[in-house]
Amino acid sequence: MTENQSTEDSGLQESFLSHLFELRDRIIKASAAILLAFVCLVYWAPDIFHLFAQPLLEALPAGGKMIVTDVTGSFFVPMKVTMLVAFLIALPVVMYQLWAFIAPGLYLHERRLILPLVISSYALFIVGMSFAYFLVFPTVFRFMAHYNAPLGAEMSTDIDNYLSFAMTTFLAFGITFEVPVVVVVLVRMGMVSLAKLKEIRPYVVVGAFIVAAVVTPPDVLSQLLLAVPMVLLYELGILVARFYAPKPSDEEEIPGANS
Repeated sequence: MTENQSTEDSGLQESFLSHLFELRDRIIKASAAILLAFVCLVYWAPDIFHLFAQPLLEALPAGGKMIVTDVTGSFFVPMKVTMLVAFLIALPVVMYQLWAFIAPGLYLHERRLILPLVISSYALFIVGMSFAYFLVFPTVFRFMAHYNAPLGAEMSTDIDNYLSFAMTTFLAFGITFEVPVVVVVLVRMGMVSLAKLKEIRPYVVVGAFIVAAVVTPPDVLSQLLLAVPMVLLYELGILVARFYAPKPSDEEEIPGANS
């Protein structure tokens, strides 16, 4: 091995280690932001859980209530909900740390695109969760409560099961509302054309209903409440992607070329 090769290998190793150290620091800062938000909220954990469970509590019949079947459930479930809220509050900080880590390796035109995408992704995820909380939950719970009444069944849900259901639904709707961002990225990166997106529209509609049938409760109402917004958001993505479609005059700039 020549001296130049040894120096080059040493430089690559140092660069790799420096990236690892930077990644560690970014993860620590992101985790600290989440922990700080959680510590600030933990005192109100019971109130946060009550607000979290409000859509179900309002749909329960007179005398209906939530139950606890696990000895530690009444403590850990509110803590989990509070941690979820803390994560959502700290998510901009987490995204910033991620952005600060990957930005040096991006092309200039990618840096200009990534910040609007991060902001819109966060906003759309929150909108998706809000859609589930304010529209889907009350609608589905009222439907199930009325469906149980003729059966003579008492609707009493364990808080841990409710948490699992709510988390799955939040995640499903949060990701679903990211469809416009995905469409814009695919078009901007030249991976698919606007004409192709329009061509596969019928398959997207069918796929939306298949996805809704898999990730939502087994009732037609909740499936429609997920599938229809997914299709509409796909159309919105096509509309917005018109402004981000790559042009022949676009030039790629190598990171650091202008420095």
